[in-house]
Amino acid sequence: MKLFCDQKDLSHALNIVNKAISPNNTLPVLNNIMLKAENKKLYLAATNLELAISLFIDADVRNEGSITIPARLITNYVSLLKDEKVEMALQEGLSLLIKTKESETKIKGINSDEFPLIPKIENPKTIKVPSEDLEKAISRTVFAVSQNPAKPVLSGVNFIVEKDLLKVVATDSYRLAEQKIKLPQKVEFDIQSIVPARTVQELGKILAKEDKDVEMEFSDSQILFKIGDIELTSRLIEGAFPAYEKIFPKANKTKIEVDTVDLMNTVKRVSLFARENNNNIKLAVTNDGKMTLSTDETKVGEEKAELDVGIEGENNKIALNSQYLQDVLNFLDIDRAHVELNDKLSPAAIKPCKEDDYVYIIMPLKV
Repeated sequence: MKLFCDQKDLSHALNIVNKAISPNNTLPVLNNIMLKAENKKLYLAATNLELAISLFIDADVRNEGSITIPARLITNYVSLLKDEKVEMALQEGLSLLIKTKESETKIKGINSDEFPLIPKIENPKTIKVPSEDLEKAISRTVFAVSQNPAKPVLSGVNFIVEKDLLKVVATDSYRLAEQKIKLPQKVEFDIQSIVPARTVQELGKILAKEDKDVEMEFSDSQILFKIGDIELTSRLIEGAFPAYEKIFPKANKTKIEVDTVDLMNTVKRVSLFARENNNNIKLAVTNDGKMTLSTDETKVGEEKAELDVGIEGENNKIALNSQYLQDVLNFLDIDRAHVELNDKLSPAAIKPCKEDDYVYIIMPLKV
């Protein structure tokens, strides 16, 4: 193997495939990135057996070949090189020579024959989604997945395709987030796929720096995301996702409009005193346009704060987990939101004021 490529392209590619490396791999080759020179391209790939990321960059390939190289070492090393041509050549003894005008180094690798095959998806069902829409959906939902390993179906994000709609849903059974995306083209199939949270998080990081449409390929056990030259393949979580729409409030007695920044700052203050009380904060609204957030007295004290809000409907009150409230306010990039309440035993719903494609549900606590 011998090739020449640009340092900037190589560094960018290494940083992307690095996202598939897990720190606790038991097989040494899973800590490595595979480099394969072929057909005027340098292919790079990494996997942790659940998630695999691959892509290619243009290269002047003189001799074809492949090797796997420790991911962290080569990524850090290449990032410190100047933006110029980089020569890479496979030496005897499975060493990779990396050479520039000012430096020359050798990194020991592992034979690429030991690298796991990245499975191909057979007969996939395919949709296309704008990257901006998918990245927004991920940031607004993935934080709500369960951290409880005893509930594996809740440890992933559910992607639901129905005709001209993609629903992205996450829940830990105490709160739920759903973002809808209108598909550019209607499809003739319905499908649900539960994708591990780690996969979705890494996908979100890639999408934040890409502006290409995302092609999603679904199969029974795997999903593939294509973003330009980048391919991210993941296994799916087996099992049935809960019939979550049953918990959506059928009606609301009170609809509150609130400034999200003001609400966030107030919740942060009140939550300082709620930590000893399982983050339990009380929210009350009255027809005079006032929202009160308060805590019971704890060892560190208590807090009561008031906000000006718009209100439609009845006076109302509910107790909520302050952290769950902070989470959605943190990821909702909007100025104003609606908080919809029915009664103290029913879930609270939070929605953007100017959008009808997102909803966040929080189960109530005991008042």
